[in-house]
Amino acid sequence: MSGGVDSSVAAALLHEQGFDCVGVTLHLWDAEGEQKVGRCCAPEDREDARRTCDALGIPHYVIDERTAFRETVIDPFVAGYAAGATPSPCVACNQHVKLGRLAQLADAMGCTKIATGHYARMDAGVLRRGADPKKDQSYFLFGVPKPILERLVFPVGAMDKPRVREEGKRLGVPNWDKRDSQELCFVPDGDVAGFVEREGARGARGEIVDEAGQSLAAHEGVHHFTVGQRRGLGLGGGPPRYVLKVLPDRGEVVVGGERGLYASGLVAEGVRWIGSVGSAGPFDAEIQIRHHHAPARARIEIDAEGGFVARFVEPQRAIARGQAAVVYDGDTVIGGGVIRGVVE
Repeated sequence: MSGGVDSSVAAALLHEQGFDCVGVTLHLWDAEGEQKVGRCCAPEDREDARRTCDALGIPHYVIDERTAFRETVIDPFVAGYAAGATPSPCVACNQHVKLGRLAQLADAMGCTKIATGHYARMDAGVLRRGADPKKDQSYFLFGVPKPILERLVFPVGAMDKPRVREEGKRLGVPNWDKRDSQELCFVPDGDVAGFVEREGARGARGEIVDEAGQSLAAHEGVHHFTVGQRRGLGLGGGPPRYVLKVLPDRGEVVVGGERGLYASGLVAEGVRWIGSVGSAGPFDAEIQIRHHHAPARARIEIDAEGGFVARFVEPQRAIARGQAAVVYDGDTVIGGGVIRGVVE
């Protein structure tokens, strides 16, 4: 229970249905001196979770997971940006901290199921998209081990957000009208580059260059850039330019027109399959390359190292190294991995 509306309503719905519930809040991060409004990292969010549990008459525990969060989420995130990648920390958090730790706690407390406020659905052990396409969070769950997935319950996964708030109001959830959070829980001001620097890291300094290699300006570190970025390049007027590539070994950021953002495929590593992919031969599926990306049809070929190469039917825009590439069969998640590079 993060202290947000979704997990609070999830608990209230299960309590109404007669389940014996225990509320658990994971203390993940302290960010001294930073605004922490509306995030699970803030003391007021832990207090909101406690107030909900008090209203429901169920026990509430706060578990300190700051060390695990730093080691498996924060440190790889910082290192990834310093190396010119664009990591997806919510994937790592669900896989290594939140759901894995909740499974251990469930066993210790004698609980058979684990419920969260994710907008996703479980159907006979199969992970599916949430009913509301604007809120769907199945993308972030592909890395969760299947034995844990099979224990998950998503009480709000079949609802949209207005319905969740209506249910919260009906059930007397204290924070039913709390505003949604928009940024990463540990970067509440949205300044990723500033966060990386405050953590003592910095990407290589160098040059912003065009596609022909001509220097356009100096920059203060590759951690300031991600593929597809248009704003903040400091290049003045002229035609629109976008970040096409980040080359950390040379300290170069390659910029150009929008056409240069499109690639015909990607290479993924760290792949985890949670559904059948048929034979070892190529197969067709849909791939989502970032959270709000419209899934694109692709032919997928599994490589000998356990990764895969995906070749899209139509070229896709702004494929960023470090983001998750999640494979779907319709609304069913069958696996995913981390983008290592693109197929030109």
